[in-house]
Amino acid sequence: MTNGHDIPHAAAPDGTLRLSGVGVAGLPGRHDIVVKDGVVADVVPAGSAVVEAGGGFVTPLLADAHVHLDKTHTIGRIRAGVPAPIESLFDAIALMEEDRPNWTAADIRLRASRALEAAFAHGVGVVRSHVDWVSLDMPAAWPVLCELREEWKGRVDLEIAALLRGDLLPDAGAEIAAQVRRDEAVFGAFFYRNADLETRVGTMFALAAHHDLKLDFHVDEGLEPEADGLSLIIDATARFGMAGRVLCGHACSLSLRSQDEVKRIVDAGASAGVGLVVLPTTNLHLQDRGTGRTPRLRGLAPLKEARAAGMDVMIASDNVGDAFYPYGDYDPLSVLRLAVPVAHLEPDAWLDSITSLPARWCGSDLSMPIAKGMPADFIWHAATDMGDLISRPRSERIVYRRGAPLPAQNHDWRNA
Repeated sequence: MTNGHDIPHAAAPDGTLRLSGVGVAGLPGRHDIVVKDGVVADVVPAGSAVVEAGGGFVTPLLADAHVHLDKTHTIGRIRAGVPAPIESLFDAIALMEEDRPNWTAADIRLRASRALEAAFAHGVGVVRSHVDWVSLDMPAAWPVLCELREEWKGRVDLEIAALLRGDLLPDAGAEIAAQVRRDEAVFGAFFYRNADLETRVGTMFALAAHHDLKLDFHVDEGLEPEADGLSLIIDATARFGMAGRVLCGHACSLSLRSQDEVKRIVDAGASAGVGLVVLPTTNLHLQDRGTGRTPRLRGLAPLKEARAAGMDVMIASDNVGDAFYPYGDYDPLSVLRLAVPVAHLEPDAWLDSITSLPARWCGSDLSMPIAKGMPADFIWHAATDMGDLISRPRSERIVYRRGAPLPAQNHDWRNA
């Protein structure tokens, strides 16, 4: 028993596995989950005697639609250089540029592999990783992550997104888009108050339409009210007919707009079919940052208003162990746990923001609600329900893949 919850997996002689008296995310009451040959054979209401025992709580696998495997786990090197205090997003960018010469293929493979091992152990089945594309040359991380995508097939569905600097578009956009298409990846860019931004957004969409690519933008990642690249992207999505193929991350400046402006923008986003990814850890860490002063403005996009308007809204890890966010461990559940009090969310209503929604946007059928006939990929938690799960960060979890519990793993990259 763990924290008052019986660990429920018990296999019959014929190999059938039954998880008894568990809560199942999205279903009322307690249930038995029956697994046979790696598939959920049945989900049935539990008997009253089993209900009283408290069999734990089962969620889908987790999905993380916005991470940076090329940057990850560099904070040790960065801190060793005794950098100046980080007071803004652009300080973090400058520090990453100082570290970039260390990014050999071997270095990136080691750091990214540790990240994927941590995510897998936490029960993550789907990841989209951005890769900085800062010059005309292909970044060293690109082929490494393409290789890791193949190596991790069957364990983690890894989707790769190019993250272009906006000023590369005129000279190299067409060539990069063609490469992204050859590698079956996602086309993306960082936009923040760029000169001639409307033209640059239009170029991204024209190239994506030509090569049949999905788009993913870092946009308006700051607290200047005039930053409104999001509206340009929403307009272009509607104009090019790309509903369901355009994700926007951050949108911090949207938090400064009036209620009427927010409603106008998120209504347009819902109509156009644009998805929004909110990144609580990095944005809370960097926005309105100044040494010796408590932040007043947190830069969190109005995710509740966006979802109410009909936009698909996801929550993701973003940076882990780097200059942008020196903490984290590739556990979307911990990010949701932070978002609940920060954004006043009801946990039950937002579990899909780290499971089925990001999985669907990343083109994966993992991380879907538990149902009869699906592969037996899910997570058992020593908790009663979502509220209990959010309340107790140290509650045990057992990750099931094709009906078999993963062995306990030490994924601590610091001790590797």
